[in-house]
Amino acid sequence: MEPSHHMQNITPMADSPTSAMAAAPLPEPALRDRLSTRILAVSISAMAVALTMILGALWLSWQLEGAAAAINDTGSLRMRANRIGLYLVQENEGKADSIAAEEALINGTLKDLRIGNPARPLFLPGDAAIRQQMHVVSERWQQELQPAIDAGLDGQAKLYLDALPGFVDQTNRLVSLIETNNAQKTSLLRMSQGVLIMIIFAGTLATVYLLYLWIIAPVLQLQDGLQRMAAREFDTRLPVESRDEFGVLAQGFNRMAAELQDLYGALEARVQGKTAQLAAQNRALGALYDIAAFLNQPGDIEEMCQGFLQRVMRQFDAAGGSIRVIDPSGEKLHLLVSEGLSPELEEQEHCMKVDACFCGSAMREGVVVIRDFSKVAPPEAQPMNCAREGFRGIAVFRIMAQNAVLGSFSLHFADHRTLPASEIQLLETLGQRLGVALENLRLSAQARQLAVDAERNLVAQGLHDSIAQGLNYLNMQVQMLESAVRRDALDEIREIVPRLHNGVDESYQDVRELLLNFRSKLEAGELRKAVGDTLARFERQAGIAVHLDMKEAEGAPLPPEQQLQVLFVLQEALSNVRKHAHADEVTVRITNRRDFELHIEDNGRGFDTGEVNARSDKQHIGLNIMRERAVRMHAELSIESTAGSGTRVRLTLPQSERQAA
Repeated sequence: MEPSHHMQNITPMADSPTSAMAAAPLPEPALRDRLSTRILAVSISAMAVALTMILGALWLSWQLEGAAAAINDTGSLRMRANRIGLYLVQENEGKADSIAAEEALINGTLKDLRIGNPARPLFLPGDAAIRQQMHVVSERWQQELQPAIDAGLDGQAKLYLDALPGFVDQTNRLVSLIETNNAQKTSLLRMSQGVLIMIIFAGTLATVYLLYLWIIAPVLQLQDGLQRMAAREFDTRLPVESRDEFGVLAQGFNRMAAELQDLYGALEARVQGKTAQLAAQNRALGALYDIAAFLNQPGDIEEMCQGFLQRVMRQFDAAGGSIRVIDPSGEKLHLLVSEGLSPELEEQEHCMKVDACFCGSAMREGVVVIRDFSKVAPPEAQPMNCAREGFRGIAVFRIMAQNAVLGSFSLHFADHRTLPASEIQLLETLGQRLGVALENLRLSAQARQLAVDAERNLVAQGLHDSIAQGLNYLNMQVQMLESAVRRDALDEIREIVPRLHNGVDESYQDVRELLLNFRSKLEAGELRKAVGDTLARFERQAGIAVHLDMKEAEGAPLPPEQQLQVLFVLQEALSNVRKHAHADEVTVRITNRRDFELHIEDNGRGFDTGEVNARSDKQHIGLNIMRERAVRMHAELSIESTAGSGTRVRLTLPQSERQAA
């Protein structure tokens, strides 16, 4: 099929003005016209104004708090300066230290006043007069009072006392300026609070008015229109006064009223049309149900695609059809199945580039419908392959699953076929159903492969933890035997040969256990018999006494899969007892209540669990297999052992993880 740039998408014809009006969707209001946009804009504006006023009030409060602290610290300057004067006129031995402490405090206070301390908060207002007066106070202190302190300590206190009143006056002036500035800010804070109250009051009135204008009034108009429609006044029309959601709703109401008026005026014709439409929909639903039921049946991909194509062709009277899948590279389409196409056409189009035909164009555009090939100009004036086959039109649809395009299917028509929008939508849905079915087949195959991989992993672990290690042991013994033969060390040979015999015997027992595990199959309710057979066989082979205590309480039977995992754990635990425990008695307890529990306890030599846990996973003989079996059935496995006190293995399947049998 050659490429063509002239493609014609079929649109259903409206059989009346009313149906055309019903087919056209209601216009979506622009973002700026939406009611939600306006409400959001008003809310954001009101919130911005309120936050601005609140932040301004908080800033003023912070300024007032910082200035109040500055007033307190400035007042302390007077107190500390007077206290230094008292110390100078007194005759105390420690007055120098007291004066130095007060002097340090005054210097610290002046520094805090100059640079501020936001953490307290403490800072001077930014007024230029206050800053200038602060400079005067600092100069008085540094240039007059501080030098006079040294003179006072030398017996000339009069110099300090003469300079003190001037410093106190300048300090009082600084306090007065700060208090005046604070009073101004307090008035500004009160005024801002009053303005905020007025804004809240005005905003509430504006919000109520806007809500009435935007919501309540349109709802009342719509309610009035519905009441008039209930009174069979089908000529009722609502005024469209806005372009928001209520405007769209009014347009929809008017459209509904016009359609009801038309339906009421020509009821019989409309009923016949609706009946035909319902019949077509029922046929479409029947076809969809039939094809969906077919796709849910088990089968391979080609059989499913062939049946799907035959049913779709029969439903839509197509003379031919094909299903193509896209390759992993996304560049080529491969013909999977076809009906009604000649072998020559199948050979020509069994593999083609995605952009080479209408089938590939549908991969990008979703739907391609050609009603008449004669009205489509082929490239280089060459007739298309479909046209040479005698087809007059074609319809191509994508096969999709989870928003991924898997391929396309096409229907070839022998006549000029017009597909209405409902059939196009149905065919698109069928393409999605086919894609989901193909994806389910792929996922089922992956699930089966994962199950096989998981079982292979367990087989590999079983081989590694038993036969592989046994063969490694035999290999070491053979190497030692070779060395002993070369040295003619008959005593060593006599020691090695029994170890080889025991190693071969243990490997043989491991092979028998693995074969038994792989062949084990259980049905519901067969766990007791399988456990009894396993324990009897173990007792015969190992010569170790086994005691079974199995209590079937109020617990329901386990499903075959979980029963099999329990049996595998039991077999592996018994294998470890046989190979490592050196026990002469084993107790097995099985309790089936709400939780299922399996206990295996032996009186063997035990082992140090800390030492075993410190080894690498590859050195844990049999433990990995039991743990993976437990994880597989969502059970809990615990192993307790101490050297010389035996080993206890406990498998617990909680009620929440039990599957229905």
